[in-house]
Amino acid sequence: MSPLSKSDVNGKPVRQAAPAASNPFKILPAYKRGELWSYFGPAFVASIAYIDPGNFATNIEGGTRFGYTLLWVLLWSNAMAILIQYLSAKLGIATGLSLPQNCRIHFSRTTTFVLWIAAELSAAATDLAEFLGAALGFYLLFNINLFIAALLTAVLVFVILAVELYGYRKLEQVIMAFVFGIGACYAIEVFLAKPNWLHVATGIIVPRVNADSIYIAVSMLGATVMPHVVYLHSALVQKRMQGDEFKCETGQWIVRLRHARYELIDVLAAMNGAWLINSAMIIMAAAVFFHSGQHVTSIEDAHRTLKPLLGPLSAGAFGLALLLSGLSSSTVGTMAGQVIIEGFLQVKFSIFLRRFITVLPALIVIGLKLDALKILVLSQVILSFGLPFALIPLIILTRRARVMGDLVNSRRTNVLAYISTGVILLLNGLLLYQAFGGNF
Repeated sequence: MSPLSKSDVNGKPVRQAAPAASNPFKILPAYKRGELWSYFGPAFVASIAYIDPGNFATNIEGGTRFGYTLLWVLLWSNAMAILIQYLSAKLGIATGLSLPQNCRIHFSRTTTFVLWIAAELSAAATDLAEFLGAALGFYLLFNINLFIAALLTAVLVFVILAVELYGYRKLEQVIMAFVFGIGACYAIEVFLAKPNWLHVATGIIVPRVNADSIYIAVSMLGATVMPHVVYLHSALVQKRMQGDEFKCETGQWIVRLRHARYELIDVLAAMNGAWLINSAMIIMAAAVFFHSGQHVTSIEDAHRTLKPLLGPLSAGAFGLALLLSGLSSSTVGTMAGQVIIEGFLQVKFSIFLRRFITVLPALIVIGLKLDALKILVLSQVILSFGLPFALIPLIILTRRARVMGDLVNSRRTNVLAYISTGVILLLNGLLLYQAFGGNF
């Protein structure tokens, strides 16, 4: 970056010191009041993956079996999600490239191939959970055949994806509308459930986990900090970067800093909104199913049980939220899959072809009549194990000054990123330890 310059009293140029990279936001000028809204969107698109059908499955099972005790997992998962999503967005803003593209450029071919395989497995698990959830939403609301519901889901996802033909902002606004719709549905659920707020606060503040709850805790983590949107968010910010064209280096630097500042606000708003919705899922399940002693073993059971306990409004809101979640997250999952395959392999791949391919596993699960709740929870555990393959490259890249320039991570940010990744690896290790017969 070229330092700013001005002339002295004799008209001779005077070289100015470059602004300190450690706290660049302080030198930014004020911007138009409505400008912030134009930057809202990427984080909300990413946040839909944090309230997808996999979250429904894990949160309902967690609340039903363990009451409010696992709410703390969502709090800390959300804190990690905020940091991770901001790092992903910042990488895209600083480099003009997505995380998969940066991996291809900066890592060896073998490493890139391994990272691509891990990313594709995570994307496949995501697609399965999201598509299956949308089909279940149609089934619960309209009592139509599950296979037909799956086909209807595929058609509607194609329609939602086609909205981007009218501009990326249109698609972002559609996804944001889905987020607010899901939030409204769960606000109704919590209002009708009348939870014990003292127990809610205790569950959020006091960490508690044991051999029985570790599996659900890890699956909740996998459902909250999702690897496919770590790849996606770095690509979502590119549209705005393309719209900000400055030929001078100083202008480009100012634009990147402004973009990073606004994207941080976007991330904070979107991720905290997703945390509230996730918490509402557990609170509802704990208040209704756990405290009434109802044995809920599937999403269909949860829907059927809500109607006699809280009335038809609650059951309808539950089904609608699941449908909105499945449709929107399936759309976002398809977008992430396209970013992954194009970025790692440097190929052009149709987003509609990607959607068609990812429909097949969900149709197989539905055709074989496998337990949807167990498949959804298992998919989230797979996502948790896929997280390090996205997080470690992200941290390595964002801590490199030659990659990030003035947006390189501070020492404090790096420490927080290391801690977040360490916690994820620890929980995964505990789950493996238990799976092979260990006790704790």
